[in-house]
Amino acid sequence: MALEDFLEPEVAVTAVVAAAVFSPRARRLIRRGAVYGMAGALIAGDAIASFARNVGQGIQEAGASAATAARSATDQAKATASTTEASAASAAQKKATHQTKASAEGSGG
Repeated sequence: MALEDFLEPEVAVTAVVAAAVFSPRARRLIRRGAVYGMAGALIAGDAIASFARNVGQGIQEAGASAATAARSATDQAKATASTTEASAASAAQKKATHQTKASAEGSGG
């Protein structure tokens, strides 16, 4: 084979694969690379899963906080409304009592 034949992609790939298969040092490097690559992929997967779990927990906590705030605002609005109703009823009763007294004094005169 001529040197030009080794520059063709098919021949170059075949030569590299043959050298890797028959060389103990190359096989060791390939195995080591595969082991480190797999370990890196597992670590990255764990990191992504942990991040996703933390995001999910944060969303749940934010939702619970928003629900608590909404419930508190609703309770406060109800309390304010009942206080306003009580004040209005008290004022109406006082006005009615005052009018009754005034009409009683006017007719007795």
